[in-house]
Amino acid sequence: MSFFGDAKNAFDSFTSHIKKEIDNIQGDEEPSVQSQGNTENSSNVVQGQNGGNRFESFAPPRTSNEAKWYVDGCGYMWAVSVAIEEARESIWILDWWLSPELYLRRPPTENEDYRIDRMLLAAAERGVKVNVIIYKEVSQILTLCSDHTKKALQLHPNIAVFRHPDHAPSGPVIQSELLSSIQNFSLKSLQLADVPADAFRALYGVNKDVVLYWAHHEKLCLVDGDIAFMGGLDLCFGRWDTNSHPLADAHPTDINKALFPGQDFNNARVYDFEDVTNWEHNKLDRTKNSRMGWSDISICLRGPVVQDLRAHFVQRWNFIFEEKYDVRKDPRYMGLTFDGNGITEGYYLENGSNSISISGGIHSDMFDRLRRGDIDNSGDSYGDRGSSGMSIQLVRSCTEWSNGVAKEHSIANAYIEVIRNSQHFVYIENQFFITATGDQQHPVRNKIGAAIVERIVRAYRSGDKYKVIVLMPAVPAFAGDLHADDSLGTRAIMEYQYQSICRGGHSIMEAIEKAGVPDSKQYIRFYNLRNYDRINAGSAMSQVHDASGVDYEDARREHDDIVGAGYDGRGEGTGAYYGRPNPAYEQYQEAGAQVTDGSKYDSVSACYMDYGPSIKDIPWSGSEEAEFNAYVSEELYIHSKVLIADDRIVICGSANLNDRSQLGDHDSEIAVVIQDPTLIESEMNHKPYQASQFASSLRRQLFRKHLGLLPHQDPTRPDDNFLPLSHTPNAYDWGSPADVLVRDVLSDEFEELWTVTAATNTEVFTKAFHVVPADNVRNWEDYKEFFSEFFVSPSKEEDKEKIPARYEYGHVVKEEFPGGVAELKESLDRVRGSLVEMPLLFMDGVDFAKEGLTLNALTDEVYT
Repeated sequence: MSFFGDAKNAFDSFTSHIKKEIDNIQGDEEPSVQSQGNTENSSNVVQGQNGGNRFESFAPPRTSNEAKWYVDGCGYMWAVSVAIEEARESIWILDWWLSPELYLRRPPTENEDYRIDRMLLAAAERGVKVNVIIYKEVSQILTLCSDHTKKALQLHPNIAVFRHPDHAPSGPVIQSELLSSIQNFSLKSLQLADVPADAFRALYGVNKDVVLYWAHHEKLCLVDGDIAFMGGLDLCFGRWDTNSHPLADAHPTDINKALFPGQDFNNARVYDFEDVTNWEHNKLDRTKNSRMGWSDISICLRGPVVQDLRAHFVQRWNFIFEEKYDVRKDPRYMGLTFDGNGITEGYYLENGSNSISISGGIHSDMFDRLRRGDIDNSGDSYGDRGSSGMSIQLVRSCTEWSNGVAKEHSIANAYIEVIRNSQHFVYIENQFFITATGDQQHPVRNKIGAAIVERIVRAYRSGDKYKVIVLMPAVPAFAGDLHADDSLGTRAIMEYQYQSICRGGHSIMEAIEKAGVPDSKQYIRFYNLRNYDRINAGSAMSQVHDASGVDYEDARREHDDIVGAGYDGRGEGTGAYYGRPNPAYEQYQEAGAQVTDGSKYDSVSACYMDYGPSIKDIPWSGSEEAEFNAYVSEELYIHSKVLIADDRIVICGSANLNDRSQLGDHDSEIAVVIQDPTLIESEMNHKPYQASQFASSLRRQLFRKHLGLLPHQDPTRPDDNFLPLSHTPNAYDWGSPADVLVRDVLSDEFEELWTVTAATNTEVFTKAFHVVPADNVRNWEDYKEFFSEFFVSPSKEEDKEKIPARYEYGHVVKEEFPGGVAELKESLDRVRGSLVEMPLLFMDGVDFAKEGLTLNALTDEVYT
């Protein structure tokens, strides 16, 4: 897995099986115990379960709930740490990846007890039952290291960790045809179509062209059956970040200020998160390289919807228990019993599955009532229900392999219906954007794109002002030069996304204009995020080095091993730990305490946030050449999975906008549909408008962050948005000058603020850092002239002596600034927030994805 890819998407799911069988990897000390005779266990019976619920979900909308949002990992993980610390009965966790050495509060040196493995062990020791389900990756390719997670966590009888699914060929024998076909298989060349289809299906676990094993992608933490945390954030490395997203983490006079120790400091565009065989070489130098920022959203829930989440967890736990763990007779491994409180008696059975007595559902005219603007999904007016709490419905993607249930794709249903019935705008922030407008875009099958097209065309024909805004990553977070052979998979994903948006004849923008809309951009626009920073590698670092005789990186590695660097428990390899002499770290720290010059600005990320200093006023201790080299930029990786419609409805969870997450029988996912009856006075298209407090505050918080209208976030100074819902609701400064600027999504003033900010930031980053993708790069010749000439070594792979690139990846192209650093700072001072335009013209003159890549039905499917 690429650390940032959240499943190194589909390709890794698929090639991992091939690689595993070639190398005859045993993979796990826990052999699968599922057999043909074990398929009649109660939770393995496939159940129909939606009972007529809205969106065909297994759960109905529930009223009397509370919800709280968290924008980025800093506040969210602090809140999770509070809840875990206060747990008295149970902690249930679902995660795609869980890193035992993850610190939920920063900096690590001041928060030793808040490492998640230590917190869960402390909870177990006070009698709390801890149940964890994590995705079991194929270890030869994916680098989630769930085996390390299980061993590091399962240190107490009260802690039980399940890994699922087991990966094995569907046939009893790997045929010689397959072995001969893939004997020389190369992960870089991706000659997937050369593998015979029948043999490939047998290996991958395919039955009747349906891929059986995908990924568990849900993120959930349930504490005491009372409070739930869910959304886009896994409790793993790379997710913790602040609203200002610092890229630099070098602290020349005090390494203890480091926020991102060891494996937590990563830039997947430079290195994959961890190459399993060469992990010790794939570590970034904090004095030269930036990390990649992580933009994400999660929520905290209380109320009856938590019981639906509990039922879902019990379903999954018992399904996996009976399939794999029951025969082991380990006292830690026991089935769970559901005893729901606060929901209709008899709705769920004791094993978490739906009761066959479910009946009724939401009337089909629900969205007609929503269109009137004053009715929520319960059928009661907002005004009549001010004290009854939010209406929240759990939706999910799951099927037989993941939950032992009939296929459910209620997340996709919710997306489509909310888009179709939106009245004013839809805001989408998602890690991927792969969707279809019809049946012509094989292999993409989800029709969220069709719903967007239909709604925009309807707005145009009715003369309504309507807008769709989409934020997504510029590039999937996989390592490598985009022109290199090993980036073919990255290019394939990008091509599918461009074909969803604006290319290929059936994209959203093309379909809108074919329907008679003169300019689709009047209704739908796409954006990315990017930011910059300055690495504090000036004279202060040199002074400490000279005084101590220790390189910063040597001291930093010891520090990271002391606090826990990760890397599957291997750490940085220094042998440093608490309670013993650690000479490099100690000598460096002692010398650093004597140096005061140049240590204040270890990051300049506050400069593009509200009330931040001007970059022109930030001093530098060292030469101009060194300061030029210290500036770095990277895309701010969007990992959110949220849709907000009309400032009234929110869909938030783990599901990406692609087939993997939306179809139901691929990756397993959960999300919630939130409607808050608490109204706030707002505006829409310059007219008075009543918005939902939850939806509007979340949308405004996000917009303000992207526009640089939030202040720099200090992780050592928690506020109300660092706490669980059980302590306090969200804090938001309604009516502040920054809030007013983002209040009305359809106003001309907001349109100008948003578009001018994006255009200005794009112009600055394109000139200073020659970032790609870019609109001025239309073909490979453009790519070479604009990017490769500066950032790619001219040496060939077989050359023994490598010629370095002119610049390190992500650094400033100095030729653009003949006036020196002062001219660069003048340019960077124009940047506000991180919003940039998505370059829709990038590589539109070439067959971007398929140059050298042959796709077949199965490889198509796993990329989407």
